[in-house]
Amino acid sequence: MNILEILQLEIFGNSMQAWLYATLVLVLTAVGLRLLLQFMVLRFAAAAERSTTQIDDLAVGMLRNVRWWVLLLLGLYAATRFLEIPDSFMSWVRGAALIAVMMQVGFWGSGLVGDWVVRSRNRRLADEPGAVTGLFAIGLVVKIAIWSVVLLVGLDNLGVNVTTMVAGLGVGGVAVALAVQNILGDLFASFSIVFDKPFAVGDFLIIDEYMGSVEYVGLKTTRMRSLTGEQLVFSNSDLLNSRIRNYGRMQERRVTFEIGVTYDTPRDKLKRIPAILKNAIEQQPNTRVDRAHFKSYGDFALIFETVYYVSVPDYNTYMDIQQEVNLGIHEEFTSDGIEFAYPTQTLYLHREE
Repeated sequence: MNILEILQLEIFGNSMQAWLYATLVLVLTAVGLRLLLQFMVLRFAAAAERSTTQIDDLAVGMLRNVRWWVLLLLGLYAATRFLEIPDSFMSWVRGAALIAVMMQVGFWGSGLVGDWVVRSRNRRLADEPGAVTGLFAIGLVVKIAIWSVVLLVGLDNLGVNVTTMVAGLGVGGVAVALAVQNILGDLFASFSIVFDKPFAVGDFLIIDEYMGSVEYVGLKTTRMRSLTGEQLVFSNSDLLNSRIRNYGRMQERRVTFEIGVTYDTPRDKLKRIPAILKNAIEQQPNTRVDRAHFKSYGDFALIFETVYYVSVPDYNTYMDIQQEVNLGIHEEFTSDGIEFAYPTQTLYLHREE
């Protein structure tokens, strides 16, 4: 039996020549496309090293993200075009190749979203640490949307009636949304925190009777470290519904304090006290005096009220300044003979004859 006769032999309804052609097409398609992709990766990688744009990097990442089994299924589909095979099997091969292509598109979309999340995180990590978790949440939602579209398109091309499926998913989605509405509320609240930015990691917050520094902003909860050391955990929706006092955004601190002197202080010394109070504040850095006045007559003291601003929001800095102000006032009062008032009570005794 010569070669021509061997090539004319039929196996499963196709000649050996047709099988050879199909095998050759399978190998050339799968291996050839793989080699072509590797060549393009090398060219784009070399261009990416010379350029400052991100397009070359994205192209390299997409080419490297091509799955080998996608190329194999494409080669198998191309090979079946040279064979006489049943329509049912041909439809399965065509469907498998189509699903492979759609999945590859899904991998590309997920890769692009992941690359955007990483780049955005690196840009915002120093200035907005709280946005990092929100970016991952947004990336997750977008990836779910991409794969949902890929699944529906793939099923539609396979002949599945996706209209009924979409309607069923809509009804099921409403039921699931009602069941997990608290979780979804916290999820969307985390998005609000990311985009509206009422606070960020590191800010000091007071929420009702709780206070502490923000440590972590998650998809469902935000965690704070209180002044006494324990961790406070708030759901994101409850947190946004509360009245939040954010000291991390404070530009300057307004300070009000009162001092009382005795009732027997001479009038000329009373007139000098506002100047003494202002001078004690002006000697400190990062301060701005607003006013100092003889405010009122107290039960056992003459009350002076002083208001000033500290341009540094740090609480320890404010306390250091207030301490120096108090010491300066005490020194001036001592040198001028002005006495601080303290609770006293005078008793008048009347003796009957």
